[in-house]
Parts: sequence; structure tokens; C-alpha cells
Amino acid sequence: MLEMTAGPPIDSHGYRILALGAHSDDVEIGAGGTIVQLLARHPSATVHWVVFAGSGARGSEAEASVRDLLGGSLGSLHLHEVRDGFLPREWGGVKEILLQVARQVTPDVVFAPALSDAHQDHRTLGELAWQAFRGAMILGYEIPKWDGDLMRPSLYIPLSEETVAAKLAHITQHFPSQKDKPWFDEETFRAVLRLRGVECGVRYAEAFEARKVVLSW
Repeated sequence: MLEMTAGPPIDSHGYRILALGAHSDDVEIGAGGTIVQLLARHPSATVHWVVFAGSGARGSEAEASVRDLLGGSLGSLHLHEVRDGFLPREWGGVKEILLQVARQVTPDVVFAPALSDAHQDHRTLGELAWQAFRGAMILGYEIPKWDGDLMRPSLYIPLSEETVAAKLAHITQHFPSQKDKPWFDEETFRAVLRLRGVECGVRYAEAFEARKVVLSW
């Protein structure tokens, strides 16, 4: 296994990160630890955050979560009111939103749902991310659920014990509307992080589907 450490972007600007979530808690579950550690290592980075099913209480949860997680690193926050579970039906509108974001932001890294995700909203957003952001490195994150669709990762980000503890506390604090779901608890999230850590030789890790990665040596 080849271990690599990311340096600054080749054009010397701070990292521009785009986080795409179909639902208010998707990015925090799939990539929250990675984003926090990236910001700690690259404090000049800017994060742009987009949530599609962000109406009502879930929109309020999303905004509070993102502002707490990112602080001064938040570049922009876009909350939309696409009906939960119906993103495929709104394919054209979702794509237009992503194209508008692409005209405003040229991201270095895009966090989006994995293409192999069984949830229709996640999968649709993952597919459209590849159409709208062709010049960025797109990392597909995973979300545990009853479908049994955990992916076969191609990239791992080791997480410290402190990052894991902070991630779990953040998710359970900021998304009370999801606590009645049987899979939504710290034990589930820690189990996935531990499994991915085993796979890459550390204690904990987040894992991603990285279909295209360009190396300059």
C-alpha cells in the first residue's frame, strides 16, 4: 500500500473544497472527519457546502451543523428544498443547480455520494457531480444503511482518535431529527470507521471511491 500526503494545490491558492449532500447529514457522516483534518492541515482552505433536501427542520439542522463544523472556513452554503427521496425525478433541476455552483466555484476537491450508493437520492447526486465538475478530484463517500451497499474503497483517510470522537459527537448533537432511525447512532458510525481502519492498517479511517486521481511526482 502506497501512503501519500497531500500538499498545497499546484497553483498555490488555498484548497477550494466542495461538499455535496443529498440530505442534511450526508457529508458529515461520509466525510466529516476528513474535512476537519484537511482544514486543520490547510487552514487557508475554503469549503462550499450544498444540501438538496434541506427544507424545514432538516434545513435548520444542516445550517447549524455546517457553521459549527467549518467556522471561518465556510465559503458558501446552499440549501435547497428538493423533496426527500425524489432527487431522480428532479434530475434537470439538480443538474442546473450544480452547473450554477460550477460557474461560481472551481473546486480542487469535491465530496459527493459514491456512484455505488443504493439510495436513489445519493446515487443521482453522485452521477451528476461527475458531469458538473470534470476538472476536480471527486471523492465518493459512503453512508451506512439497511441496503447493505458498503462500497469497495480505493482511497482511505486515517482519522485520529480525537477526530473520531469529535465527529460522532457532532453528528449526534446536530441531527436530532434522525435519532429515531435504527441505524443512526454512534455505534454504527464508529463501526464503519473501525472497519475501514482495519483495511488500511490504522485504528480508524474514512474511505472513498476515487475513480480518477492524478499524481504529479
